Amino acid sequence: MTILEETPRVRQQGDAAVSLNRLFAAGASADYATHLRVHGDVDPRAVAPGLLHELERSGLTGRGGAGFAAWRKLAATATASGERSFGGSATVIANGAEGEPRSWKDAVLLTNAPHLVIDGLLAAGAALGTSRLYVYASAKGLDSVRAAVAERRDARGITLMAAPDTFISGEASAAVNSIENDDARPRDHIRRLSESGLRKRPTLVHNVETLAHLGLIARHGADWFRSVGSTRDPGTRLVTVSGDVGREGVLEIAGGMPLADILAAAGVDRNGVSAVLVGGYHGTWLRGSQLDVPFSTTGLASVGAQPGAGVIIVIGRHRCGLAATAEIVEYLAGESAGQCGPCMFGLPALAERMSALAAGRMRRDGVADAARLADSVTGRGACHHPDGTARLVQSALVAFHDDVTAHLSGRCTRAARV
Repeated sequence: MTILEETPRVRQQGDAAVSLNRLFAAGASADYATHLRVHGDVDPRAVAPGLLHELERSGLTGRGGAGFAAWRKLAATATASGERSFGGSATVIANGAEGEPRSWKDAVLLTNAPHLVIDGLLAAGAALGTSRLYVYASAKGLDSVRAAVAERRDARGITLMAAPDTFISGEASAAVNSIENDDARPRDHIRRLSESGLRKRPTLVHNVETLAHLGLIARHGADWFRSVGSTRDPGTRLVTVSGDVGREGVLEIAGGMPLADILAAAGVDRNGVSAVLVGGYHGTWLRGSQLDVPFSTTGLASVGAQPGAGVIIVIGRHRCGLAATAEIVEYLAGESAGQCGPCMFGLPALAERMSALAAGRMRRDGVADAARLADSVTGRGACHHPDGTARLVQSALVAFHDDVTAHLSGRCTRAARV
């Protein structure tokens, strides 16, 4: 889990090259003094009155997966916190729980730039007029945050909470449930967390990367943030690239950067790519012919995908995409919260069908059955875990159509399997 040295760059404003190394500009494991020297100081109380406006102008979206506009979540929480019926003062949670096995960006960020995350958390808290602040992350990720908190007086009130190492622990309501009840399972979404979250108080849950960007926007403003990236996807974002790549690791990229360019920065020869899983285990398989698509919400939507938490998994032409999918679905079935029928019964059934297809044991009518089963669990779960698993299966049946045909005949066209 390292930051690749070859940081991608973009060109704008004539021939001026703009470095994208923003979140990690202070260097690996920077102390507070170095952090201040590189990024400058910021007074959360001073920037609080104009923060919502700057966030709206910046176009910053959440980096945890859902991609909601950061300013809208802050505004909704601020509105609810002003209504007594919703419990008064708000709570802010920095969510760095990466249950996704192939996502390393939050751990890398917390290790290398914990002070930026703290800056964003303090700024969001000041904008909401609250000191109820939490950092929720893996035990390893919290080590650097704990050291950073000890370096600065303004952070002494932040509560650190360890997240369990499960796939669903990073879901926003699971984070709230874990902090409140030591039970990292998602809650039923009867009310938005911005209305009733931790201890029924209005709660803002932001991914730690989102808060790091927020900390920089609080310093430098919306125009600075938008000076890199595209009009529709401004700023930078972190992506984790793994699989059949030259260099696995975390990259900071410009918004809207073509997927092919991201892979090139990770040492990937696109001619050797069979498919790329975009968005992690709840994501979408894209074929090697679709790599020129911009890595942004609007760009990926054109091919039925979304950035999610920035997870990119590459498989080469020698690997079987159906076998890779079957392995992931089996894992996801085992990571169920066990709270609803779609998870308890639908996902194991999906795993069984995908395993049979990968092994060449599926009957010809089995593919249509698998597709129907994926459709039947979508939108019926207590959380979005069944939806994401179904999305993965449905995209695999499309992206690996030729492989499906071969496997139904009992053969695999790939020399090796994942």
